[in-house]
Amino acid sequence: MNMKTVKIAGQTVPAIGIGTWHMGDDPAQRAAEIAAIQAGITAGARVIDTAEMYGSGRAESLVGEALQSLDRDQLFLISKVLPENASKRRMEASLDASLQRLRTDHVDLYLYHWRGSVPLAETVAELQRLQRTGKIRSWGVSNFDIADLQELWALPGGDQAVANEDLYHLGSRGLDYAVLPWQADHNLPLIAYSPVAQGDSWGQHLATNATVKRIAVAHDVTVYQVLLAWAIRNPQTLAIPQTSSVAHMTQNIAAGELTLTPTELAALDQQFPRPTKKEALDII
Repeated sequence: MNMKTVKIAGQTVPAIGIGTWHMGDDPAQRAAEIAAIQAGITAGARVIDTAEMYGSGRAESLVGEALQSLDRDQLFLISKVLPENASKRRMEASLDASLQRLRTDHVDLYLYHWRGSVPLAETVAELQRLQRTGKIRSWGVSNFDIADLQELWALPGGDQAVANEDLYHLGSRGLDYAVLPWQADHNLPLIAYSPVAQGDSWGQHLATNATVKRIAVAHDVTVYQVLLAWAIRNPQTLAIPQTSSVAHMTQNIAAGELTLTPTELAALDQQFPRPTKKEALDII
C-alpha cells in the first residue's frame, strides 16, 4: 500500500500530519505527548502543525522539545500567528518568540490563524516580507471562508498563499459547497483540522454510525481511520489529527494508506450529504 501525499509550498508530504492543539497543557502528560509526536514521525509523518495560541505557547515548546532528536530538514513545521499579532508592528516579534519555543530558525509554513482587526493587506505584506527574511519558507491562512479567500486573492501578493486551514470532517462538510471547489480551481491545498471531529458534538455520532463502522470492519481498521481516509480522499487535502497516544498516533498515520472504494464513498455521502447551499464556516 502507498501512503497518500499532498503538495504544499512545492514540497510533497504525507497527507496525514500531526496536530498539537490541547497538547503541552498538562505536565503529567508531557512525556506521553512527546513520545506520541516522535512515534508519528517514525511512522512516516512529516508535518507538525502548531500555533502560538495553543496553550499560550506551551504546544510550541512541547514540539520544540519533541523534535530535538529528529532531523529538522526532514520535517515540515507549521505555526500560526494570532490576529492581534498579525500587524507590521508585531508579527516579527511574535514569529521570533514562536521560533525560540520551537528551537528552530524557520518554520516551513506560517499561517494567519483567523481574521482580526488588522487590514488583510497589511498582514499579507508582512507575511511576504518575513518570507524574504527566510524565517518562514511559505505562508498561508486559516479559518478563511470563500469571501475571505476571494478578498485575499485580489490583494497584491495574496495569491502567494500556499494553504488554507479550516475545520473539515465527515460531519462538517460546509467547505464542499464553495470553498473546496474554489481552492481546487486556484490550486490551494486544504489543511483539515479536527478531521475526526474529536471534541465536538459530531464526534460520537460519527464514530458510532453504522455505515462508518461497517466500512471499518471491511478494511479491518478503526472508525477513526475511516474518517481520516475520507478527509484525505481529495489529493489536495492534508489532515492533522491530534492524539497523545502512541498507538492512536501510529493508527492515524497508517490511515494515509487506506483508500475507500467509490461504493463506500457513496454510502458515506448518503449518510452525511454534501451541502446544497452555502453554510456558515464552522470554527472551533
